[in-house]
Amino acid sequence: MKAQPLLLPALKRRRGPRVAVLALVLCSLLVPLAFLFDRAPSGYVTTEERHRQEVVLPLLDHVAEKRRPSGSGADTRQDALEKKVPGSSAGVIHQQTPDKNISKVIRQQTPEKTISKGSAGVVHQYKQIGSHSTSDGAKPKVSPAPKVEPSDAVSDSTKVARDTSQEGEKADEVEKSKSCQLEFGSYCLWSIEHKEVMKDYTVKRLKDQLFVARSYYPSIAKLQGQEALTQEMKQNIQDHEKILSVSTVDADLPSSINRRMKQMEQTIVRAKSCTVDCRSVDRKLRQILYMTEDEAHFHMQQSAFLYNLGAQTLPKSHHCLSMRFSSPEYRHFVILSRNVLAASVAINSTVSSCKEPGYFAFHILTDAQNFYAMKHWFARNSYKNAAIRVINYEAIILEKLPKYTIRQLFLPEEFRVLIRSIKRPTENTRMKYLSLFSHSHFVIPEIFKYLNKVVVLDDDVVVQRDLSFLWNIDMGDKVNGAVELCGLKLGEMKNVLGKTAYDPKSCAWMSGVNLINLDKWREHNVTENYLRLMKKFEVKDELSLRAAAFPLSLLSFQHLIYPLDEKLTLAGLGYDYGIDEEVARRSASLHYNGNMKPWLELGIPEYKKYWKRFLVRGDRFMDECNVNP
Repeated sequence: MKAQPLLLPALKRRRGPRVAVLALVLCSLLVPLAFLFDRAPSGYVTTEERHRQEVVLPLLDHVAEKRRPSGSGADTRQDALEKKVPGSSAGVIHQQTPDKNISKVIRQQTPEKTISKGSAGVVHQYKQIGSHSTSDGAKPKVSPAPKVEPSDAVSDSTKVARDTSQEGEKADEVEKSKSCQLEFGSYCLWSIEHKEVMKDYTVKRLKDQLFVARSYYPSIAKLQGQEALTQEMKQNIQDHEKILSVSTVDADLPSSINRRMKQMEQTIVRAKSCTVDCRSVDRKLRQILYMTEDEAHFHMQQSAFLYNLGAQTLPKSHHCLSMRFSSPEYRHFVILSRNVLAASVAINSTVSSCKEPGYFAFHILTDAQNFYAMKHWFARNSYKNAAIRVINYEAIILEKLPKYTIRQLFLPEEFRVLIRSIKRPTENTRMKYLSLFSHSHFVIPEIFKYLNKVVVLDDDVVVQRDLSFLWNIDMGDKVNGAVELCGLKLGEMKNVLGKTAYDPKSCAWMSGVNLINLDKWREHNVTENYLRLMKKFEVKDELSLRAAAFPLSLLSFQHLIYPLDEKLTLAGLGYDYGIDEEVARRSASLHYNGNMKPWLELGIPEYKKYWKRFLVRGDRFMDECNVNP
């Protein structure tokens, strides 16, 4: 009787765990039912139903803020999805800055149907359930699942596995393509479009055998009593390496390749039968894998560099042409060019328009890549007894002028400017391309120390009149004889010229045909002043140097310009469609400044005829490279 009061609390204590167990069992039954009847939370999305999409959009954050309603259901659902699915938030991946059209690459997670054919019935049933759901909370009607035979189930599961594997491989390829484009740009698209199908099946098998043999060789070499196998593996590895060093496709392989592959296969089988340290073999295989990946990435970088180099050089036909070629009493011309045909037309038009071409001497400054092409071209073609000398600008800077740390050849720089008329203020503002000297022009007095006067020609100039009269002009104390552009004053370019002292009434000028007094250049220390201005404008790299050519050229020749007659050069044939044909025909020279050069397909057709008539005809390389005059 005394123990009875103590028994009741014990029974109460035992009821608690029993109730908890019953609750857990009930929940385990109800949760699957909830998912079966489409009662899962609205924010739940399976990872198989989500597809990663990359969208390029402009920066419109301010517009989105204005249009987005506060507390909208769409935002709430999106926030719920981002909380449920890791990594679904948008983020900036890449910004395009060269052309200042800044854009964001946003990774969005968007629902998309990605179910394979084997589960088509399940998808249909799921969508049917969703379509019959009501807003009043009534339970939707569920149709019974169709019977599935065991063989059909196995077949469907096999198809699902195969399709899922294929979708995974496609997703990996898409992801690799995106990462490739982020690193190498449009080269990836170009390489895919121009991919060559190589017949190298046997070569790849050779490489596989070589990799496996290399991974086993260090372990076999350490085993006692396997000296013969070690020597055999070493010999087979050396033979494979020798063959692969001279073979890229199957056609390059020797006739005895099948016998050598069989020997290597037998050697590998013997090596695998030996007891070796698997960790060492695995480590060696990983090492070979990493080396192969690094080598592939290196070749990718190399190919992308060559692709970008080709995109910035001449058209295909002219590039083909370049690759196939490699005295004080004269009237000297200096031309800076990397274009064989452009330099040829400039010289041919000059000598064809003069009375005494035998007294003309042309000095072509080009880079190392086009030096031999230029040299061979002008050696095999005659230009009415004119003397032509091709100079490797990069080599002469390296050997004779080491103080100039920038050895790259720069062609005349062109800048797009807006001009307003002084005589007719009511006229609309006009656009012009202003050509100016580049960094390489300021080295000319150092290269031609024995000359006192030269005419500098741009390679996009066609000469139609005799220019011999230029050497009879007395420029006094001036250095640069040029056509001035007084519609543009230095005082109108305060934001470009900075705080450097200048005369606001000085006119701008243009390159194209420039008479240079080298003696006065050296006397006025023009090059030294130019180098000092470079430091003031904080020139650090090639891009900043080219951009600074505008203020540096104008300021370096301030008060040193001798104005030449405006009729000497007619500019604008590379962008202006409104030039009168009669005016172009009467001009002493034509300047194709602008983007639409006459040797390009996008050149203005009406003006190409003035340039094409001075092409060298009858040369076999013109036909082989598909350069049609």
